[in-house]
This record gives sequence, C-alpha cells and structure tokens, in this order.
Amino acid sequence: MKRIAVLTSGGDAPGMNAAIRAVVRTGVANGMEVYGVKGGYEGLINGIFTPLGTRDVGGILQRGGTILGSARCPEFKTEAGQMKALRSLNGEGIEGLIVIGGNGSQTGNYALHKLGFPVAGIASTIDNDLWGSDTTIGVDTALNIALESIDRLKITASSHQRAFLIEVMGRNCGYLALMAAIAGGAEHVVLPEVKADPEKIAEVLSAAYEKGKSHAIVVVAEGAKYNATALQAYFTEHQERLGFDIRMTIIGHVQRGGNPSAVDRILASRLGAGAVQQLVAGNYGVLVGEVKGDIVTTPLEEVVNHLKPLDMNLLQLAEILD
Repeated sequence: MKRIAVLTSGGDAPGMNAAIRAVVRTGVANGMEVYGVKGGYEGLINGIFTPLGTRDVGGILQRGGTILGSARCPEFKTEAGQMKALRSLNGEGIEGLIVIGGNGSQTGNYALHKLGFPVAGIASTIDNDLWGSDTTIGVDTALNIALESIDRLKITASSHQRAFLIEVMGRNCGYLALMAAIAGGAEHVVLPEVKADPEKIAEVLSAAYEKGKSHAIVVVAEGAKYNATALQAYFTEHQERLGFDIRMTIIGHVQRGGNPSAVDRILASRLGAGAVQQLVAGNYGVLVGEVKGDIVTTPLEEVVNHLKPLDMNLLQLAEILD
C-alpha cells in the first residue's frame, strides 16, 4: 500500500489534529503518500484531496478542532453517495482510508469496508460512547473544560447561595456529565440513561440547603429527557411551591473547542500511528482504540452494532459522594 487518505468526520474533538499528524508522519515513515480529505464524507464524495507531508502537519499537535474540517453528509448514507466516494478514492489512486470520528463516522467507514475498500478507524468523540475503546480522543479535554466551568460556577453559586443547573454535552451518553459531577462535587446528575424526576431533584436541592451547604449544583447531560432548559422551566413554574429559584448555564460547544490536553495528544498520537500500522499489516475494517492501556483493534461491524454502556457503579459513587 503506497497511497492512503485520512478524513475527520462528525463533531470535532480536541486531539483530532494530533491524530492527523500521527497518521501523516507514520505513513511517510512507511514509504506512503498521504492525502487529507477536506470536509469529511462530503469532501470524499466531491474528491477534495490535498497531499500532506511531514511539514504540512507541523505545528498542529496543540491545536483544537481539525485542519481537514468536518461536515454532516446525508448523501453518504445512500448507496449512490457511497459509490461516488468510492469512485473518488479509486480515481485518486488511494489504496486505504483512515476515518477519525465517532459512531456515525465509523458507520460510514464500515459502509466503505463492505464495498471492499481497505479502511481503518480511529476512536474520536467527546461523548466516549464508542464501542472498542475505553477512552476516545477528546474526552479528557472536554471533561476538564466542563470541570473548570463547574468550579467557577460553584464560586458564584456559593456567593449568592443559589442552585445551578449546568448542562454539558452528551446526546445519548451521560459519560461527560457523570464524570464531571463526580469530579466537580455536584449534588446531583441527570443522565440520558436514567429516568429523571424533577420532584426528586428538588428534594436533593432542598436537602443540600438543610445540610448547611451554601450552593447546590446539578450537572445535566444535554440528551437527558429533562435537560437543563426543561428542568429550569419546571422549577420556575413551581417556584412558589418549591421555595427556591434556580439558575442555568449551558456550557455547550466550549467543551469541544479547547486545545487538547496532554492525555488527548498522546492518545491521538498512539491511535493515529496504530491505524496506519493496521493498513500496513493488511488488517482492514477495524477500529483502533485503547483498552486497559493497550492499543487494540475491534471489527467495525462490532463497533457500529454496539453502544458502550455507562458504568452504573460510577453513578452509585456520585450518589454516595453528593
């Protein structure tokens, strides 16, 4: 294999650039030409390739986001779109593709694999819900950004003796919310995986004041049925009965925009190099991830048909430590 391409897809994650850098430099070290695909699967369909050498990826290790760009591409979900992408790859003489991204991205990667094209995936999503990797690129950075926000909000919450709803990212997975709640000393956490009851949350907040706490923090995953907006509306409607008001902060995309932490830079570098090595070895159709500290591969078929479950032991820990 002499010519490979790399693309980033789905939501950006801090550390994607470090993974691109590792793919390029490991590829070059193995005598390959490496091309970047601009704009994710949309760029793949439209044949937007750019050659990448070792100097082209210099200075990007510490940068958040992705120099290749990313975009949603409904067309790629169709057979016609996938065939266009395949023709683009073959027309450019690309012999292997590496996709950096989460569930949706690896589903697209698997579609190309089923068409017979050599691919490998790199586990990258701040939600940390991807099967085949204990931790994915971007998680550590996003968690630390969320934690810094919680620490700051606790200060103002204590000053005014208020309760705060703090919403973090997590569309279908509450990993970020749960870990941020534990690390941030929150009184309660609301997750997509667990049914929430606003009245129970109100009881938790009231109990915090009865214990003499000067603040109360509830961390909420954006994908929960009762997200921060819904909970604030409920508490506002019932404010007279409940006896307190509540403030809301949605951290949002700030979590995805930070410069990658050392943990994410190292993880991305290891996974990027590992993906190239899988293509060199002829091991196609796999996701490269980290399990128990080791770089491992998992068949893409298994990855796209499973969702990594949340560790409920951590939820029990959060409830004990509130």
